[in-house]
Amino acid sequence: MKSKSIFLIIILLTIITFYKKDQIIMAFTHSPVYISGEAAVLMDENTGKIIFSKNENEKLYPASTTKLLTALVVLDKSTPNEKVKIGKEVYLQTEGEARAGLFEGQVQTVEELIAAMLLQSGNDAARSLAVYMANQDKKMNELEAIQYFADLMNKKAKEIGAIHSNFVNPHGLHDEKHFSTAYDIALIAKEANRNKVISKLVSKQFFSTRTHTYQNRNQLLNPNSHYFYQDATGLKTGFTDQAGYCLVSSAKRGNQKLIAVVLHSGKESRWTDSISLLNYGFQQNKENTLALP
Repeated sequence: MKSKSIFLIIILLTIITFYKKDQIIMAFTHSPVYISGEAAVLMDENTGKIIFSKNENEKLYPASTTKLLTALVVLDKSTPNEKVKIGKEVYLQTEGEARAGLFEGQVQTVEELIAAMLLQSGNDAARSLAVYMANQDKKMNELEAIQYFADLMNKKAKEIGAIHSNFVNPHGLHDEKHFSTAYDIALIAKEANRNKVISKLVSKQFFSTRTHTYQNRNQLLNPNSHYFYQDATGLKTGFTDQAGYCLVSSAKRGNQKLIAVVLHSGKESRWTDSISLLNYGFQQNKENTLALP
């Protein structure tokens, strides 16, 4: 009888631990938010103040969150309506990578390619933009142009203050020399949201051209998703085997604007991590407002 009671107690404790693991972890780590991702940052977009952080300066692989920086570099030196003729760079593809379905000889505007890159996460669009921009300065082959563009990315990152990062390509496919931090990505995201073209595109669920319709992979923006977040305004998803599942999200409630970065999380937990961060940020603001005399 005693053994049976002990067995039932163990089962009960196991169930409690499973369903209350977040609260248990928070209690032992003294953290106000449980984040399963390797690193995270929650930033007040208006002020740049960090509200919450976890391993914010740890160097990790950013995957396709890289494309926010790519878009910034492109729009520094071009206008949204410029025409881009797709070249042989479309053949520089990796099996299984995310693509927008571009083909050689196709003509797209800069804005259309940025939409393909940010919503559909098309690596082909990222390469075409990189080659187009590099060849504005100097005629190069596709690989040389991509390397030249990566140099522009690193220069832009330093200007923003993202000094603990290094970028070697415009799309974020794995390379040991291509890395960033949650804090640096938050700085890049803040700058990206200041750009009207980028902020408009990343808030859309769909973007249509004459030949393509791109769907945003950010489930926080999808009303039919279990992870839909009413106040979400963007920004960018990311995944590689080495980087894990990443998400840069932004949200606005009243005058308050937040940016959340989650790196190396899980397939489902990148959404729940991000929602937890955003909820915590808005709750903090509410409590601080109520505390004012």
